[in-house]
Amino acid sequence: MSARIAGLVAALSLAIPLSAACGAAPTESTSGSGGPDAKTATSAADFGGMDKLVEAAKKEGKLNVIALPRDWANYGELLDTFSQKYGITITSDNPDGSSSDEINAVKTLKGQDRAPDVLDLGQSFALSGAQEGLFAPYKVQTWDKIPDGQKAADGVWVNDYGGYVSIGCDAKRVANCPQTYADLLKPEYKGKVALNGDPTKAGAAFAGVYAASLANGGSFDDIQPGLEFFKKLKAAGNFNPVESTPATVQNGETPISIDWDYLNAGYADQFADKGVDWKVVVPGDGKYAQFYAQAVNKDAPHPAAARLWQEFLFSPEGQNLYLKGYARAVLLPAMQADGTADATAVAKLPAVEGTPTFPGEAQINKAKETLATGWGAAVSG
Repeated sequence: MSARIAGLVAALSLAIPLSAACGAAPTESTSGSGGPDAKTATSAADFGGMDKLVEAAKKEGKLNVIALPRDWANYGELLDTFSQKYGITITSDNPDGSSSDEINAVKTLKGQDRAPDVLDLGQSFALSGAQEGLFAPYKVQTWDKIPDGQKAADGVWVNDYGGYVSIGCDAKRVANCPQTYADLLKPEYKGKVALNGDPTKAGAAFAGVYAASLANGGSFDDIQPGLEFFKKLKAAGNFNPVESTPATVQNGETPISIDWDYLNAGYADQFADKGVDWKVVVPGDGKYAQFYAQAVNKDAPHPAAARLWQEFLFSPEGQNLYLKGYARAVLLPAMQADGTADATAVAKLPAVEGTPTFPGEAQINKAKETLATGWGAAVSG
């Protein structure tokens, strides 16, 4: 979440002091085999270095991921590249699932070989999952380059990519595409405005309501104006309860979609030759940016592969693949400084003016509670 170069990641990464890298001597396996215990490893050093981590992950040979659509932030290429690079078979479960579904899977599949090894979570769910003790601490080799504000101090979650809330619109189905949240209330958009999921369960939709609050006199401390906005949108007949997905965008069910800018920008490319003229704008009256977080399941059935996946995602290779999918890589400022950033991908990021700010943990938790009790009433009927 940032603007072209003067946006989100750059703004906060360069402004926050960096923490020290972590490293420790290899730990002995609790199984008595004398090898490193992957389940308790907190860094590649605990395996004896990256080569040993790769060796351990290849020995497991499998990785379970969940809720990773292939067209979300270029995850299709990320998954394929990792699998081919290390010879590890990836099982991708419930690709269209929400952050809430991921947390539920960790709990309900605990102890099973099909439990998710790793998680990709909206910020509020990363925080709540950490509070419940669901994640294992792990610090990747690039840890010291990740801003303090984008990671848990103990490494139980780390932000890796993000974006701004945006409004996507099919210009072939909508004569005048909306530019702001205020525009969305216009009569011409009756039945056309959708969210990417339920804000009580999905990070993208949660962000959409938060942005609506900022556009209507609210703040990070008060998401209630966002609920009131969607209540008005519903009363006006403009709110479309259909969850926005690539399929609904392509077939015209959701001609206006409030979603992350990297997803909307991706749709513009994906459906350009299929009769969809998808336009994307970051609304100036509701500018909200946020990252998604990575976490390792504390009870991951393939703990070495889970940790290798983290190393891959936070490497220049993985971060550039996120950028290729229009997502703002958390390591972008550091990569621009050392010359490893993909300049072509950076130049294609949706432009945004100004410096982003972010809600704190207490503010996110409060907003989540407000939505849990008020969302249904706001859009029902």
